Amino acid sequence: MIRFSLRCEQDHEFEGWFRNNDDFDTQVEKHFVSCPLCNSYKVEKALMAPSVATSRRQEKIAIAMSKMASELREMAKKVRENSDYVGSDFAEEARKIHFGEAEQRGIYGEATPDEVESLVDDGVDVMPLPVFPDDHN
Repeated sequence: MIRFSLRCEQDHEFEGWFRNNDDFDTQVEKHFVSCPLCNSYKVEKALMAPSVATSRRQEKIAIAMSKMASELREMAKKVRENSDYVGSDFAEEARKIHFGEAEQRGIYGEATPDEVESLVDDGVDVMPLPVFPDDHN
């Protein structure tokens, strides 16, 4: 994972973690990255000082990553408990809800990258739910 210092068009600075530089570019292009302060999708990398990892720093990073994974796991669990599972009909149902053709409610399910991109283009707010290896056990 690579941490990038990011900046939006309003000069808000924040950080993001990505698998690699191409992953960052793809996510920005598909509007999966937005400023947490103003929701702008016009995001670019900001200059940042390189950091050298020490064993103590690596331990702190590992603890922080573990805590973040636990929090993401809990968030996904709450979404699943309080939303309707719509399976592969996710894109269609999300669009119906967005345009007032179906009752307003939380949903989750599966969507292809093209379907997600189309939803974002239509102004539908979507967010991927993390799936962890032990979710399938």
